Amino acid sequence: MSLPATAAGALAAIAIMALVTYLTRAGGVFVMSRVPIGPKVERFINAMAGSVLVAVITPMAVQGDWGARLALVATLGVMLTTQKALAAIAAGIVTAALWRLWL
Repeated sequence: MSLPATAAGALAAIAIMALVTYLTRAGGVFVMSRVPIGPKVERFINAMAGSVLVAVITPMAVQGDWGARLALVATLGVMLTTQKALAAIAAGIVTAALWRLWL
């Protein structure tokens, strides 16, 4: 499928992406509303969250530049010391920005 490179094409792409995002989220809620949450399902959900995080971070650590790698280290360090996700994210963003500013 190809959309024209016009304002209408951009709006159509945004609308399609919004619809797919909504259907994905609504589908997850629909499916999980019919699944009894027992200990096994809860363990699966908790493990899935960690595996998605690793799947997102690993390519950035392997293929990213040193700014990305230092940002990961800063994020990990702040998260381990403070246990605050927002502070860890901010540390990673600032680290990557400063690395790219100086190089």
